Amino acid sequence: MNQFYRYLPIPLQNLACSWAGYRRSVSRFTPYFHETLARWEKSVGEPLDALRAIQWRLLDRQVRRAREHVPYYQSLPLPSSATEPAEAIGETLAAIAPLEKSTYRDRWREFLARDLSPRNLLRVATSGTTGTPLPVWHTPERVAEGYAAVWRQRRACGVSIDDPHMTFAGQMIVPLHQRRPPFWRYNSYGRQTLFSVYHMSQQNMPAYVDAIHTTPARYVQGYPSALHLAARALLDVGRPLPSGRLAAVFPSSESLLGFQRDAIEKAFGAPVFDHYAATELAVSMTACAQRRLHVDMEFCIVEIEPVEETDEYVRGPLLVTGLGTDASPFLRYRIGDVGTRAKRPCPCGRAGDAFLDIDGRVEDYVMTPDGRLIGRMDHVFKGQFDVAEAQILQDLKTAITVLVVPRPSYSQRSQKQLVSELRSRLGAEIEIHVRLVDGIPREPNGKLRAVKSSVGRIGP
Repeated sequence: MNQFYRYLPIPLQNLACSWAGYRRSVSRFTPYFHETLARWEKSVGEPLDALRAIQWRLLDRQVRRAREHVPYYQSLPLPSSATEPAEAIGETLAAIAPLEKSTYRDRWREFLARDLSPRNLLRVATSGTTGTPLPVWHTPERVAEGYAAVWRQRRACGVSIDDPHMTFAGQMIVPLHQRRPPFWRYNSYGRQTLFSVYHMSQQNMPAYVDAIHTTPARYVQGYPSALHLAARALLDVGRPLPSGRLAAVFPSSESLLGFQRDAIEKAFGAPVFDHYAATELAVSMTACAQRRLHVDMEFCIVEIEPVEETDEYVRGPLLVTGLGTDASPFLRYRIGDVGTRAKRPCPCGRAGDAFLDIDGRVEDYVMTPDGRLIGRMDHVFKGQFDVAEAQILQDLKTAITVLVVPRPSYSQRSQKQLVSELRSRLGAEIEIHVRLVDGIPREPNGKLRAVKSSVGRIGP
């Protein structure tokens, strides 16, 4: 949030949100997006053999292009000469060494395709569960493909792009110094009501409950952590939305936990349809009515390194391969999440690989001195390229400690920038202590939690 927006009157803030919504819509919903969506809505019903053929055609093109235009991949073997798509995919991938995040982080310039003009690329930064930011570039076409996967799922749920909706995500659209409602702003162009996730204190939740009931909406989207807080507020006062008023709830960006799903569905009176993706745009899975995550096979290939296997499923770390013309191809990328793939076809009838669960981002909230619960704090580390790893610890609601594994370029300026990002989300009252460390302990599953809080943990 820039300083100018912060002090605008609310009607002008709504106008600014609407202008941002217009620009976002124009950049996302391009002619290529609509062409891709129409094509993928047809292919989603294809049998498995046809989907494998699509994957093989895209993988063959991806590998040949990477060999020619991406410095890191110029020593790749040629794609398989097998004629059967599944066999050719298996042979081609087996000849490619898995790509580690650390390799990409240290050598990202070698992954930029030289057949694309940098002026036409979109730069983003990942945050990741480790708090390790990675610079990533995308073509507009690849971004459009990501949204096509999202909207194929949503349209199948009876939702349209121009439907009114509510959003609970990380946009800082309400100044932290605002103490009274409305804690939301309106994007009139996108028919979107944006709720602040930075003002969800016990004192403020009655206003959220009233607004949720009076806001016209066909669906709701946002972080599971924020949706769960809103759901608990609705249930605690006995005011869930009438069943069927919303068509669906679409969580994103965090792992959806079972107790969160149950509360959200009960409070909003609508089914939850999950989506698994990543900033690298190397993977996309969309959930069906059976709660299984289907690999969007026109978008990516997902492999498993098995650590557990039964007659019903295979479970292990994921290797993902993005398909499509992107600025930085990711081939067999070890994304850091663990998944369980079903061995039997999904009862919904959709062909292809389907996952029972993905063990990805699981975090606590940070609680501020005034009682607000803030989720998705890993966003603080986006763009902090001087930080190798980071973790937020909290045992008191009056203070947090940030563990930082510094890179050689880390400086006092880096630390000031980090603290400034934290202040912009948490406010001036909380104490922030930064401690430089050599390493951060992992959880039993081998992952690093971005936030560990004994005061901001909400369980079933």
